This record gives sequence, structure tokens and C-alpha cells, in this order.
Amino acid sequence: MTITKGGQPAEESPAPADGTGDPDGTGDARRWRRARGRDPRISAMTLSGLLALGLGVTAAVLPVPYVVESPGPTFNTLGTENAKPVISVSGRETFPAKGYLDLTTVYVDGGPNGPVSVFEAFSAWLDGSKAVYPEELIFPTGVTKEESQQESAVAMATSQENAVAAALKGLDIAYTQKLEVADLSEGSAAQGKLQKGDVFTSINAKPVTSLEVIQDELAAGKGKPAVVVVSRDGKQVTETVTPAKNPSGRYILGVLLQYRFTFPFDVKISLDKVGGPSAGMMFALGIMDTLTPGDLTGGKHIAGTGTISPDGVVGPIGGIAVKMHGARADGATMFLAPAANCTEVVGHIPDGLQVVKVENLDEAKSAVELAAKGADTSGLPACTNN
Repeated sequence: MTITKGGQPAEESPAPADGTGDPDGTGDARRWRRARGRDPRISAMTLSGLLALGLGVTAAVLPVPYVVESPGPTFNTLGTENAKPVISVSGRETFPAKGYLDLTTVYVDGGPNGPVSVFEAFSAWLDGSKAVYPEELIFPTGVTKEESQQESAVAMATSQENAVAAALKGLDIAYTQKLEVADLSEGSAAQGKLQKGDVFTSINAKPVTSLEVIQDELAAGKGKPAVVVVSRDGKQVTETVTPAKNPSGRYILGVLLQYRFTFPFDVKISLDKVGGPSAGMMFALGIMDTLTPGDLTGGKHIAGTGTISPDGVVGPIGGIAVKMHGARADGATMFLAPAANCTEVVGHIPDGLQVVKVENLDEAKSAVELAAKGADTSGLPACTNN
């Protein structure tokens, strides 16, 4: 590149070594800087950097098909929430309890709850108290936020009823329960024979007092037709249903069942904006403590999670690694975990938290009672790699 200087063509001069910026000593440094201009290589590098920065920012905020779980608040089932007891009983003497029997929760971002960005997913992956999962592992494809919330609310209501039933059974307080057909599965063996709302009375002449009665009878029959008696609109209806074998090899009628309970007194659980079935075990322990004299916990801070069946079986839940971190952060020193979740427990236990493996409500209650006495709890069942 050339410029015209003093009417004569001349090459553009470099800046002098003395740093004055005046190549010919005539005071034309300002004109020299303007004439020299900007190095095109620097301009290209700057543009490339800006483009890279823009692409990086754009990529960081783009949604990705992942779900991020992070610790949510804990709630003491023996305490209050919004100035109301979490567990209240009417029609039966109760006993105020001290200590903590915390249920644990998880915040879920992603899926129907709103998109997660690359940056959010990566940050959560680096955070030991959070967990990142592919969206399809947590939510069915196409489920809406409203559908997810409705399912969660139904699961919470069911877990509360199951918790009352399990607690009363553990305390030898009588109540009645019936099994009702909630729906029929697609291609059901009972299609055209059983209906939604039917209440099971007997199967092969055996009174149906629990789901296990039906399961045991079908297993014993090994696919033979079963004679089922149900109550429908006040009348007894008898049907013969040939069970089908499901993918796991169990014989089933192809009906979705739900329990209908009649309890001798009212138990109300007040907990807003919390859904899902995973608080069942802790609800059951809280109800038992509320209905019996003394403190089940001995004032200790205990947390836990797990579904509960009316018969007291503790089932697996999601997000247990995250829940353990939330429990410890809120002060718990012992955590009751479903045995079926042990593979997710190992390697994720925060410092200062003892995790006890439980399979049923009796085991959970025994662990709490042992801790309440201040006894050595190191011998309680624990999750291991074996």
C-alpha cells in the first residue's frame, strides 16, 4: 500500500525505534498513524474472536434434552408448615412429639418444567449435590407440565392414604380396605368382564383382603382361568378370567387396582406444593409417633424417603442421591433409604450422614428407636457394593 506524501510517491514508513511516532521528525506523527491504519490480521482475529464468543454464548443458552435434579426443602412430619401441623388427627388421642422425621424433596428442572441450557446442565454435572439425567429417563415422551403435575398430585394423595393404613397396621389399629378397579390396561385379559369401579370380593373363593391375595392366587394357578367375584353397583357379579403373562413372567388380570380405605378416625396431612409418592414412609413414621406417647426419635434429627404400601413395604424412589445432600444440609444425621435404592446410595453419601437400609416400616421404626436411645447404630443395615 502507498500513500502520497509532499506530492511524491513514498512507501509507508515504520514507526521509529525511539517510540516517538514521528518517522521523519516533521511532527507528522498523527498523519502517519492515520495513514498506516489497522493491521488486517488483527481485524480478522478480532472478528473471529467475537464470532466465537457469540457462538459460545448462544450454545450455552440453547436448551438440551436433560433434566437437572437439585436438593429441595425438607419438611418435618412432626412439625408445622404455614402455621399448620403437617400431620393432624381428629377422633383419636394424640401426643405431641419432638425431634425430626424429615421427608425430603427434589427440585426438577427440564422436561415439561421448562428447558435446561447447556450451561445449566454442565454446571449441575460439576456439582456433587445435583444430578443430571437424559429427559426420557424421568418423563414419558410428550407429557405436558399439567399432566405431570396431575400425576404427581394423585401419587401424593395415594401415598398419604397408604401411609395411614401402614401406620395403623403397625400399631394394630383395625380398619377396612377394599381393592377397586381403577382402570384396565390395553389388551387386558379382563376386557369385557371387569369394569372400572368394580370392587374385588373374592378370587377362586378366597376373600380378597389385599393385593397379595390376588397375586398369590394367580401365581399358584399358573395361567389357569380364575373365578373372580366383584361388587358392581351394589350387586355381586361373578366372572371367569384367564390371566395373561406379562414380560416379567407374572400372571396378571390386566387391571389397575387402587385401595379404598375406611379408617376409624381422620388423619389429615397438610403439605402444599409437594407431590409424588416418595414421602410415604416418613408420613407413616410421623403418624405412628403422633398416635403414641413419648418421642419416637428421642429428639434426634432423622430424615428419609421411600414409598409405602398399606402392608408396610418400603419401595424405591427417584433422586435419592440429591435427597441425601438436602437432608444433611438441613441437619439430619441419619437417613432411612429404601433397600431397592442402594446402588444409587453407594458413593453419594455426604459426610456426617449415616444411611440405614430399610425394606419395610418395621425396620425403619426399629432404626429410629435405636437412635432415640443413643445406642450404637453402626450395626444397622447399610448399603454396600456387595
